[in-house]
Amino acid sequence: MAWCVFFLVAAALYGNFYVYDSVGPVAGLLASQRGFTDTQIGLLNAIYSLPNVVLILVGGVITDRFGAARVTVGTAGICLAGAALTALSPGFGGMAAGRLLFGVGAETFNIATLAAIAQYFSGRNLALAMGVSLAIGRAGSYSADMSPEWFAGAYAEGWQPPLVIATWFAGSSFAASLVYWWVDRRHGAPVTARAAERFVWADLLRFGRAYWFLLALCVLFYAPILAFRSTFSIKYFQDAHGLDLAAAGAMNSYVFLAAMFATPAFGWLCDKIGRYAPLLAFGALMLPLSIVLMAATKWDLWIATALIGVSYSLVPAVMWPLTSKLVAPERFGTAIGLMWVVQNAGIAGANLIAGYLNDASQASAANPGGYQPMMLFFGVTSGLGFVFAVLLWMSAGRAHHERVA
Repeated sequence: MAWCVFFLVAAALYGNFYVYDSVGPVAGLLASQRGFTDTQIGLLNAIYSLPNVVLILVGGVITDRFGAARVTVGTAGICLAGAALTALSPGFGGMAAGRLLFGVGAETFNIATLAAIAQYFSGRNLALAMGVSLAIGRAGSYSADMSPEWFAGAYAEGWQPPLVIATWFAGSSFAASLVYWWVDRRHGAPVTARAAERFVWADLLRFGRAYWFLLALCVLFYAPILAFRSTFSIKYFQDAHGLDLAAAGAMNSYVFLAAMFATPAFGWLCDKIGRYAPLLAFGALMLPLSIVLMAATKWDLWIATALIGVSYSLVPAVMWPLTSKLVAPERFGTAIGLMWVVQNAGIAGANLIAGYLNDASQASAANPGGYQPMMLFFGVTSGLGFVFAVLLWMSAGRAHHERVA
């Protein structure tokens, strides 16, 4: 039963991840066919994150209160409505509203799916199950990056048909979530956290120091990596490195192609050796290194994108199981929600800053050097993330009772 639920949740994640990453492949088409600036394109993903600066903590509390299954199916329905609005809206305002609606549902959806796996798996299989589910979800992101090649006919018709395809994937996510809810209602989770007590803001202060280092790493890691590869990377590869749309999408897909296989392996490794902090620091280091390679060297892009893939495989494979070890089970949703509050604030800010830097520097195929300020911003931010990963490692060495090393 646990693995049945796992595959349903993973299928739901696949469709959700596809929709999130559906903007990047059409960024060039939106610029050329609709005259969108990089600031507007960045806003389409930034606005996804903005409501979650407030709502995601509430989403974590709601997941603790009402259960993962009900929250998963409800938020999957909201995501479907948002994807449809994005695809069918004739103007920028409607598209932005669709991405806003999708964001309202998607991050709480992600919390609920993590909680679902935590309820059905325990002990040494938890990190493996979370890692494999993330890998399948990232297969959705890989599919979105490959969509210019797989659905070339749709892209030849313009910006809208690819987004309609993304809406169909959102529908498949909702269907899988509905089946999971039905299964959970009939059988129930074997590992269920006791009901959450009334939420009190002061409870947040009771999380240990290691949790706060982990939270800082969370925002400084996810903000640059998602703002880059989900919004600007394909356009950057086209303008700064001379790739065509299909080749740029394929290059960007290497991140998730690596993650699809590496995340479960890293999850298994964490379960096996239990050395969370050193693995987390190593994964965090790979991101700034890859950005430096792309921006400052003539090395083949596949090397840098492969390093991003390793980083994006290892850090989440360690981060979310580690969070479950640092907080009480009845506060897991709240702890994840707080992390995603700051994460979404960072992602929104990174998208807006990157878009502004590109427009201010007039970044384009005619001026590829205009992308350098954006890459410097991403490099500095991810470098600070590595610093907090090291602080977490050092803290683990001094605080054995937190069991993070």
